Amino acid sequence: MNTRDGRTIDELMADEDYRQAALYDAVERLRDEDAQMSASVPFSRGQKIIGLGTLAAIVVLLVVFPIGTTAGLVSIATVVYILALVDRVLIFRRGLVNGAIVITDEQARAIADDDLPPYTVLVPAYGEPEVVGDLIGAMESLEYPRDKLQVLLLLEEDDEPTIAAAREVGDNDMVTVVLVPPAQPRTKPKACNYGLHFATGDIVTIFDAEDLPDPLQLRRAVASFRDSDDTVVCVQGKLNFHNSRDNVLTEWFTADYGIWFSYLLPGLMVSRAPIPLGGTSNHFLRAVLDDIGAWDPFNVTEDADLGVRIAGRGYRTAVLDSLTLEEANVDAINWVRQRSRWYKGYMQTWLVHMRRPVALWRILGPVAWYRFTLLIAGTPVIACMNMVFWLIMVIWLAGQPKVFADIFPGPIYYLSLVSLIFGNGAAIYMNLVSIREDGRSKLIWSALMVPAYWVLMSIAAIKGMWQMLFNPSYWEKTFHGLSSSSDDAADSGDSVPSGAEGASS
Repeated sequence: MNTRDGRTIDELMADEDYRQAALYDAVERLRDEDAQMSASVPFSRGQKIIGLGTLAAIVVLLVVFPIGTTAGLVSIATVVYILALVDRVLIFRRGLVNGAIVITDEQARAIADDDLPPYTVLVPAYGEPEVVGDLIGAMESLEYPRDKLQVLLLLEEDDEPTIAAAREVGDNDMVTVVLVPPAQPRTKPKACNYGLHFATGDIVTIFDAEDLPDPLQLRRAVASFRDSDDTVVCVQGKLNFHNSRDNVLTEWFTADYGIWFSYLLPGLMVSRAPIPLGGTSNHFLRAVLDDIGAWDPFNVTEDADLGVRIAGRGYRTAVLDSLTLEEANVDAINWVRQRSRWYKGYMQTWLVHMRRPVALWRILGPVAWYRFTLLIAGTPVIACMNMVFWLIMVIWLAGQPKVFADIFPGPIYYLSLVSLIFGNGAAIYMNLVSIREDGRSKLIWSALMVPAYWVLMSIAAIKGMWQMLFNPSYWEKTFHGLSSSSDDAADSGDSVPSGAEGASS
């Protein structure tokens, strides 16, 4: 299969000049075209001035007016909790009522093979020799004409264990290995940008090496594009887990994904708000992907950033009711590593796109702009604040110090009670509704114990914000192949971080 310049992949990979040019483009293109949209610089000059100035003002006020300043900060935080709670419930309800786009098996198979466009599947992997073997079976299960399907396994050139595992699988017409020259940053988006130079498809999607996608997902995505207007340039599939019952953490993670992909993302779609994409099963029109600069190699949630950039160009993302199974983290430390990267990436994304807040306001409109801020910046910030308010609650229950009456003035005290009772209640309720609607009744006890999961979220958020300050582009690797079981898909539920953690003001 020839690439866009007429040469084969083997010919391109043998051309060292082409490879170096592709690598430079993969790392530098977005930064060269629009440095403001690149997370290579975590904070702009204006953001540094505003951030440091605000911090200095708070410190001075805390020294001069400690009680009044603390009360003011508590009041602001409480209002943010209430706004986030109301907005999250509204988005959830819209997703519950409307749902994702449904393309039936009959509709997907009704498209003649000759009418299907060329498709490229990018599969970036690093340090994952244990899952490479499963990739072949997953790709062979896809119901798509073989002469129109290109699968590129993107491996770092110095990742010897994974390269060796790929070689052990042997020759396979389904998968072509593309070796990415080692260069900083060592991130998934850099590998995807590099792989795009070898792609032949009019539609490009990403799967992780351990993913088990719906065999008809590519056909459903094609049908979704054809049924949508010209503003839809990306289709996001749902994610789920094949090991939801491994332990209580995987059950929490499953409910978390269920809320996000089955209800919140469809709710955002209906609201025409920016959709932070998942890291896999998102399908792009290749021409638009090239036009907007593809992925930011310096953003550790390149998927969420690209979803916002799509909206910032006036395009839209549709959410497709097509499932991809992946592995839920079974280990709490590994889970925190992954979730802290997501939180850090959300903050990176918000900071990047808020460098032009007025332009974004004009494109999105005030409601979508407001929702973008509450979701993308609010998710990590609220998760961090939870730990502070939990500590305040413990101190209050332990001794009820009188100073708390000054810190929580009348109206704020009652708003805090609303946030505490109804906020946490609403979050648990959304978990229960999600598992009921998705037929996962076996997860009910873990749904009732979900406040313990919010503690892990808060720890991950604090870690992510610390890294945001001191190591912003570091890609904290998530290890796969740790699960020892596999569940039936129907029991694991529809499933990025949900941001559905409890309110604790």
